[in-house]
Amino acid sequence: MDVLMPQLGETVAEGKITQWFKSAGDAVKPGDNLFEIETDKVSMEVPSTTAGVLAEIRVPAGEVAPVGAVVAVIADGAAASAPAAAEALSKPAPSSAPASRSAPLAASAAAAQPAAAAPVKLDPFFEVRTPQRNYGPARLAGGRSATPLARRLAAEGGIDLAAVSPSGPHGRIVARDVEAAARAAPKAVQRPSAAAGVALATGPSAEEVKALYRDVPFQEVPLDGMRRIIAARLVQAKQTIPHFYLTADVEIGRLISLREDANAAAPKDSDGKPAFKLSLNDLIIKAWAAALQRVPAANAVWAQDRILRFQRSDVAVAVAIDGGLITPVIRRVEAKTLSAISNEMKEMAARARARKLTPDEYQGGSSTVSNLGMYGVREFSAIINPPQATVLAVGAARRQAVETQDGGVAFASVLSVTLSCDHRVVDGALGAELLAAFQRFVERPVTMLV
Repeated sequence: MDVLMPQLGETVAEGKITQWFKSAGDAVKPGDNLFEIETDKVSMEVPSTTAGVLAEIRVPAGEVAPVGAVVAVIADGAAASAPAAAEALSKPAPSSAPASRSAPLAASAAAAQPAAAAPVKLDPFFEVRTPQRNYGPARLAGGRSATPLARRLAAEGGIDLAAVSPSGPHGRIVARDVEAAARAAPKAVQRPSAAAGVALATGPSAEEVKALYRDVPFQEVPLDGMRRIIAARLVQAKQTIPHFYLTADVEIGRLISLREDANAAAPKDSDGKPAFKLSLNDLIIKAWAAALQRVPAANAVWAQDRILRFQRSDVAVAVAIDGGLITPVIRRVEAKTLSAISNEMKEMAARARARKLTPDEYQGGSSTVSNLGMYGVREFSAIINPPQATVLAVGAARRQAVETQDGGVAFASVLSVTLSCDHRVVDGALGAELLAAFQRFVERPVTMLV
């Protein structure tokens, strides 16, 4: 009998074995404590549910194993004797047919995608559990069919059935075909893992999704490298970063006036072309860099066991390109003029759309500005780009009625901004201070120029 790592809580995906109470070759009976496990939440002693001989310990003390992994093997107690126990210790313990079939796939899956194992709800006191998911249709898109066991092994091992050669009756894919595919060319037939770009273990397979729309015309668009990286990084960011959001309305009347005055005063060449043409986004980038300087504790990124705080404001700016987006970084924004920021932003955006940026031009940065105002989006919440700890989402400008100091009503130009914060780096009060500093610079723009 295989002894599995139990799940202690719905969010627990792995456990650490801190102590074994039995050694290989010891006799065990139901209720005997086998080992102690520790998670981020609890510690617990795991008892045996059967009688026999502890034939093999696969996960020693001090090691971590995912939920559902086989940590030990208990041999049949009826055949337990000293010679039998010694023989059990000298060679792999016998197991049932389904277990032996799944062993090579489990090994290949663990080697190829260790981080993609999904938590399995297990009760350590019940060996048999009802399957909690469907492993896809029996008939594949190409017309071939697969047995239920073959579909299960393929799903658990990350094997693409479309790449498996059938050997069963009438061209049917059977379990041995999946095992052979995993042994012969595991890297060639495995679906892309989270490390390769997309965490497919978090949802249904492509075949399962396509089966839902088998009567609906559709076009398949394969994922390119950029879309895979975007998917992987955003899933990682949303799952691992404790986001919280702060929203404020900012009056931009003075900012618009500054932009119009600066553009009107821009020097022109012999052909009448101005040396620069400021956009509203250029001024927002400058104001955000000034806010990061004013609140240096928020000008920081997360580095796992420490926080890195910066003396300069390197601001990444989200740029939409064909098939995705990229965030070129403008360095030392706090020290640059508005015209320099504007020209650099236009030049980098053009090269970004042509896919001509070098890695050092889009990596790093202490924070990001993402502006969807030009699409008429009033407000939105952006996902933080790790290892950064903040991203400012900028909505569209609008005219809004506001109360004047004398109690009257006037119309003002207003836009909504939402600051996404990594709570590991930026607490609520610090994020509010950063957003308030940005608001002051926008509403009194001359202060960010001195």
